[in-house]
Amino acid sequence: MTNWETKNNFYKNLYLCVLSLIAIIGFSFSISNLPKENFNAQFFVLAFVTIFFSSYIRIQLPRTKIHLSFSEVVVIYILLTHGSGGAVIIAACEALITSYNLRRKGITIKNKTVLFNFLTGSNSIFLTALVINAFFFQSAITVTEKLTGEFIIILLTTGVILFLCNSIFVSIFSALKTEKAARTFWELWFNYCVNALVIYIASALLAGLAVKAQDQVNTPLFLLAVAVSGVVYFTYRRYVDDVRVTSAKAEEAERERAEQAEKHVGELQHYILEQDRISVALRESKEKFRHAAFHDKLTDLPNRNLFVETLHFALEKSRHKSGFKFAVLFLDINRFKTINDSLGHSIGDKLILNVAKRLVTSVRENDLVARFGGDEFAFILNNISNIQDAINFAERIKDKISSPFTLNGRQVFVSFSIGIAMGGSEYEAAEDVLRDADIAMYHAKETKQDYVVFDHNMHARAVTLLQLETDLRVALEREELTMFYQPIINIHSMKLFGFESLVRWNHPQRGLVPPGEFIPVSEDTGLIIPMTLWILRTSCLQMVEWQNSSPDNKNLVISVNISGKHFAEKNLVEQIKKILVETKINPACLKLELTESAVMENAENVIEMLSQIRSLGIKLSIDDFGTGYSSLSYLHRFPINTLKVDRSFVSTMADGTENGEIVRTVIALAKTLKLDVIAEGIETIHQLHQLRILGCEYGQGYLFSRPVSAADAGKIVTDQLRWENIIPKSSFVPAMQHPEFTHLRLAK
Repeated sequence: MTNWETKNNFYKNLYLCVLSLIAIIGFSFSISNLPKENFNAQFFVLAFVTIFFSSYIRIQLPRTKIHLSFSEVVVIYILLTHGSGGAVIIAACEALITSYNLRRKGITIKNKTVLFNFLTGSNSIFLTALVINAFFFQSAITVTEKLTGEFIIILLTTGVILFLCNSIFVSIFSALKTEKAARTFWELWFNYCVNALVIYIASALLAGLAVKAQDQVNTPLFLLAVAVSGVVYFTYRRYVDDVRVTSAKAEEAERERAEQAEKHVGELQHYILEQDRISVALRESKEKFRHAAFHDKLTDLPNRNLFVETLHFALEKSRHKSGFKFAVLFLDINRFKTINDSLGHSIGDKLILNVAKRLVTSVRENDLVARFGGDEFAFILNNISNIQDAINFAERIKDKISSPFTLNGRQVFVSFSIGIAMGGSEYEAAEDVLRDADIAMYHAKETKQDYVVFDHNMHARAVTLLQLETDLRVALEREELTMFYQPIINIHSMKLFGFESLVRWNHPQRGLVPPGEFIPVSEDTGLIIPMTLWILRTSCLQMVEWQNSSPDNKNLVISVNISGKHFAEKNLVEQIKKILVETKINPACLKLELTESAVMENAENVIEMLSQIRSLGIKLSIDDFGTGYSSLSYLHRFPINTLKVDRSFVSTMADGTENGEIVRTVIALAKTLKLDVIAEGIETIHQLHQLRILGCEYGQGYLFSRPVSAADAGKIVTDQLRWENIIPKSSFVPAMQHPEFTHLRLAK
């Protein structure tokens, strides 16, 4: 039990004691002053009716436990006709019997409440009688003798005093059950008891009307009193019932609203909790997405986005802080694709992880290392003194990475290329610094150096190459490429054997662009694939046209260069078949030339693809033989027909020189393998004479003709005997009888 409950319980008991004391005084005074003549038959009938029946004709005040019954009229009637003594006894007994009747009906009424009802019933009548006697100086028995005006005042006063006594007693008793009794008393009295005033006044008036009707034995007046009493009672009963129903509906609606509000509060709390959970999840998700957006998934290093953002801050700092210098380094692992292809991508990923760990331990706290994807890393070196600091860092990286990596029990060595660019206020954007470091890195790859420092000539070269690539793409669309043809001569019969197709670029501003300038660009960009197919189709069509012009030309051969990039194309053979069908060229009149590096880069796959091409009837030739790294163990496996001696050997060929020995060896090797030999770059009669002696079958070079346009090549086709007299017949010595050939045989 709480403190206020204990305190209120004490005051409640004290309150009942006070009421009991008043009741004792009231009973004693009333019984001692009760005239014996008042105890007549009428008194006992009224007492019986009041105690046992009038309680059933009762009204409960809405939203309270206060009940008003018809007994109020009877008690006031007895008070007016028989005095306070009988009225006090009957009121007390009626309150007691009514309380027990309510308990019998199942209404919970505590013993203290029963006692309180008993005391209130007797004390209210007793105090009302005292007030009337005090104000009007008359006993209650004689008030019936008063005039009508004064009698009405006495009745109104009786109703008001009886109301005040009852309502105050009840409000105090009910208020003592709450924590804040004083405030509750006024709320109970004002909200629930004031409405009962009309009942008490009406009861008093009805009782007075009954008294007057009895004194005058006026039956109509008595019936009128009864009728008025019935109307008042039932009207108010109806009013009270309506109020009760309305109150019940209001309470139900209020309860539903409270339940709905409680439900809404619960839903709101759940919504708030859910929003908090979602907010936390979104915050965590945002952090994860932000981390993922600025970090590499494999190594968890910063990625390009974070690197560029940090580089932007460094560039801004260099503009506003005098003396602040920084450098950007771009690192690429050399031949990383080979590691992936040979050991697998999972080993490649492990290698990248181990490289990243070593790189992280190489940078200072205020520097940054990032992974751009694949095998590319980048660094920002902040607050350095000069370019030498960046070079020293590159050397340190070299030492870190030079040690082997152990991956799945296998040791792997890696090399790298680094481009270095010094950052400063002269740069407009952060991407420009990174671009220059990237350019320097590619220059390091091309020159086989570990690191290269950027200079502006590299940028100019890169811009030129980019413009060249752009122009070349446009050239393919606008058909700016044109074909030139260089004759291939049978150097023994000195007759035309065929042509080698050579592409030229007729640039609208620069004129003819040499192939050495744009062919490497086309290979780097992949444009060499569509370009070569165009060259092959155009050359075949041109050769078919020449062959159809005369029966003497039907055996002419056209040689077309094929880039090593083509052998990565799975549909190369199908593309060649398609061109053969479209151009209707005899496959035996088509020869495809490829370099040593192209066939040796992926020898097994190339051998298989070359075999398929040979099965079409097409001849194959290895161009620039002797300049690459051909393996003799592979050479006899290649399904080739011809070896071409590179011009660099032919142009410097002389008796007893190293290049001359190379030419002799290549020709001898070709004879052993039963291959034809074509010598390139023949420019002098002496070179021609030596090649004829060594047994070389075919040659081409400026001695015979430069590469010419299709129109000029057509003139050569019609004049095939133009080289018959290039060597005097008297100077001709059969190859087998010549001293040079004898020397070759002795050397072997």
